Amino acid sequence: MKALSIRQPWAWLIVNGHKDIENRTWPTKFRGKFLIHAGKKFDYEGYNWVLSETNIELPELKDYKRGGIIGSAEIIDCVTRSNSRWFFGPFGFVLCNPKPLTFQPYRGCLGFFEIGTPENK
Repeated sequence: MKALSIRQPWAWLIVNGHKDIENRTWPTKFRGKFLIHAGKKFDYEGYNWVLSETNIELPELKDYKRGGIIGSAEIIDCVTRSNSRWFFGPFGFVLCNPKPLTFQPYRGCLGFFEIGTPENK
């Protein structure tokens, strides 16, 4: 199954049903279910933006799982414009059906990657 590394707190926001679009600098033709890998790096600036611009109650910094699979979602489109407050572009992967999963430590990669390949175990 394909997976995509996403920094926290964005990964948490997706799997918990708050964020409906994932911003990238590159487009994708992939459509379907994928696993969400929470990268080891944390976006502190993004965390502060979410706190100041939304009413979402975020976990404390120490409570974010990083460096593994935390959930799944489906990509249903890739757009260059969106009315979603989460869209910053230049490309947005439109997401649906987010689902948190039990944390599973796993090494991430850039772009989409297959779970179970020898270099990621």
